[in-house]
Amino acid sequence: MVPPALVAGGVAAATLALHLRDPHQQGSWGMCPTAAMGFWCPGCGGLRAVNDLGNLRVLDAASSNLLFVASIPVLAYLFYRWSAGRWTDRRWTPSERSMNVSVVLLGVGLVAFTVLRNTPAGAWLAP
Repeated sequence: MVPPALVAGGVAAATLALHLRDPHQQGSWGMCPTAAMGFWCPGCGGLRAVNDLGNLRVLDAASSNLLFVASIPVLAYLFYRWSAGRWTDRRWTPSERSMNVSVVLLGVGLVAFTVLRNTPAGAWLAP
């Protein structure tokens, strides 16, 4: 159970750091390289979203990065499956086909989100 505990600890430490040092302050965590080039990547607004979630402001978090907020239940489920498999010593091993489909869907989703949030029609998705 050491790897799941380390991941949970890392997520908790990052969340605490983002709670203590507000990413809404200009330059508090540096600048996103893609934002400096003039477009929003799929991760832009993610730090602000974590800070907002840590302050229980779900709508503000969704406004910062809707894709990240929407992915939290999926990430929680994956973490649960991984941790439960380690706890019961029945490792969860998804099939190669499901892994390939997941990677393709994730890639297509990230590209679509990036393109949409950088167009006038999807400006509401920009952080």
